[in-house]
Amino acid sequence: MSTKSNKSSNKSLIYTSVVLISIMVLLFALKQFGVIGESNSEIEVKTTYTKYATITQKVSASGNIQPEVEVIIRPDVSGEIIELAVQEGDFVREGDLLVRIKPDIYQARIDNLNAALLTQKARMEQTRAALIQAEATYIRDKELFDKELISELQFIQSTSNWESQKANLKASEYQIESAQAQLRQAQEELEQTVIRAPQNGTVTGLTVEAGERVLGNAQMAGTEMMRVSLLDRMEVEVDVNENDIVNVSISDTARIEVDAYPNRLFNGVVTEIANSARVSGAGTNEQITNYKVKVRIVTPHNLGQGGGQLEAVIAEEVTELLPAPNFKPGMSASVDIETDTAIDVVSVPIQAVTVRDFSLDKATESNTIESNEGELNESDPSPVSLKIQEQDIRKVVFVIENGMAVRKEVETGISDNANIQISQGLDVGQEIVVGSYRILSRTLKNNDKIMIAKEGDSDE
Repeated sequence: MSTKSNKSSNKSLIYTSVVLISIMVLLFALKQFGVIGESNSEIEVKTTYTKYATITQKVSASGNIQPEVEVIIRPDVSGEIIELAVQEGDFVREGDLLVRIKPDIYQARIDNLNAALLTQKARMEQTRAALIQAEATYIRDKELFDKELISELQFIQSTSNWESQKANLKASEYQIESAQAQLRQAQEELEQTVIRAPQNGTVTGLTVEAGERVLGNAQMAGTEMMRVSLLDRMEVEVDVNENDIVNVSISDTARIEVDAYPNRLFNGVVTEIANSARVSGAGTNEQITNYKVKVRIVTPHNLGQGGGQLEAVIAEEVTELLPAPNFKPGMSASVDIETDTAIDVVSVPIQAVTVRDFSLDKATESNTIESNEGELNESDPSPVSLKIQEQDIRKVVFVIENGMAVRKEVETGISDNANIQISQGLDVGQEIVVGSYRILSRTLKNNDKIMIAKEGDSDE
């Protein structure tokens, strides 16, 4: 019996120890999260001071490099390429020969139309001779009719024949004009078998070879043969989200990073903002609305591809250590568009600004008043009215005053990647709480006692 009693006592002791340890762990965890513990305990925070700074608001986007001017070359007539005078990468000047299409069919059509035109001219001469004869007959019959030597029917026939010959002559003239128009069209088509450069530029995207057949721009878009681009005038086309596009304006300055040139920044300027949106994933939870923005690269680039004898370019980026870049169409790039700048304004780190619901304070005050009224009117059995408080979310910064974190409501302006402008609520030189994130966003309350963390302590 004593053995069984000892075993039972040991089991009870073990169970009791486990329960006590569990309670201690739970209490420790609740204390760490601030659920229990002394209200006067100090909260460890990190601080800094408000200061004057120049803040530049940026809109970031990514896209690809492309020429500002790029002309697609398509033939106006169909046929076989008998001469391809350029290769991809060649620089051409306006008027230089690019492609020659076999002209035999068009030359034969011109010969046919020339023969048809001569035939029409010969017929017109025949009609003119017939008109002269009809006119003479009319004059003769008119004199005879006036002398009553011929019948009226005979005179009417000669008059009608004369009028008919005049109409035939007019018709012959119109037919000659039509034949001449067809001949001019055929001559123009013959000229279109020789394709020349419409502007100075570099041949890019050559897609045909000599001997291939191409379709002309008759009833549909013809065969794309090549492109002539101005490679010394490049731009970056990026997609800007609908939330940021309202901040972007024409002529905004931009900083451009090109994947092919790491650790270098190039200057740019916004030249075009689309009015129509590009929507992807329409009608789904992943719908994205972007707007096309073009940023011209103003840093000297692609030197020697403008077609002229370039003089020495004096620029900060163009040195022996950092030569002028050679951009190619399709290169990936990212752009930071500087949309606004505030000079020498009161600023704080972005993480210092948090939000608090001021309606909770009003609810606490209201509950205190109702509680006091309830104590005075204990004999009144009427139930206490329930009030629903609307949220009152405001931006705040916690300022260090006399060892406490005092909540200050602030109004903010523009921000960059690190700092945010404080337009109202703080002055320069005030010590403010900047960390940790958990303390600022959840734990810290108005007038909490704080302890400033030493330098080198890691954020929680």
